[in-house]
Amino acid sequence: MTIRTRNNVNIKGHGTKPMIFAHGFGCGQAMWREVWPAFEKDYQIILFDYVGSGHSDINAYNSERYASLNGYAMDLLEVMQELNLKDAVFVGHSVSCMVGILASIKYPEYFESLVLIGPSARYINDAEYVGGFEEADIQELLTTMEKNYIGWANYLAPAIMGNPDQPELGQELTESFCSTDPVVARQFAEVTFLSDNRADLQKVRHRSLVLQCAEDLIAPLPVGQYIKEHIDQCSFQLMKATGHCPHLSAPEETIRLMKDFLA
Repeated sequence: MTIRTRNNVNIKGHGTKPMIFAHGFGCGQAMWREVWPAFEKDYQIILFDYVGSGHSDINAYNSERYASLNGYAMDLLEVMQELNLKDAVFVGHSVSCMVGILASIKYPEYFESLVLIGPSARYINDAEYVGGFEEADIQELLTTMEKNYIGWANYLAPAIMGNPDQPELGQELTESFCSTDPVVARQFAEVTFLSDNRADLQKVRHRSLVLQCAEDLIAPLPVGQYIKEHIDQCSFQLMKATGHCPHLSAPEETIRLMKDFLA
């Protein structure tokens, strides 16, 4: 099995400078469809799915490899190695922001800059740190996923998406969650919500942009501000967009802020 097949790699665009998009939990590369075309004239666009997500090869899933975010960082790095990418613009959503950070620390020469959409270095509140969730909340979430995954997806996905005036987006995220193998999704959720990458932020050496939505159930405002304060050369933009997926609900604003940063 090739890496391109394993991770459903697709290459678009007419430029030579690489821009690689990494999707969030329970999603796939199709979630970037409103954003990447705005960059295809000037960049080589790379889209891929993590193993266990989207249209990747589920047979390549290994619970040991993906027992931490490092396994997903390996997916990203192996795709970049396969394509011989250097000085790439990395665009990550949600948990992929930390995946991209881990990868950039390991192989900094692959990256030029990081665009982090809705990032969180830790989801659980801790002493003076505000992550947005209590540990009991996360454990209840994981238990519900085990008992009734479809019900969990139908309840939580629209809340994560927000934007009730665009119900089709909440439905799309629900369907994306429901199309993911429940066992894979449960492990990915545990790895995501129990991770703590705060200590990794100070190791980042690339220009970074944090795009923070005004109202985000998953990554509240203090989370984005914390990341901004702990990464050198980090820009922070508080968006007018609400919800956790501005690349779907507010693509024009997302594109504009990305272009401002890259310029």
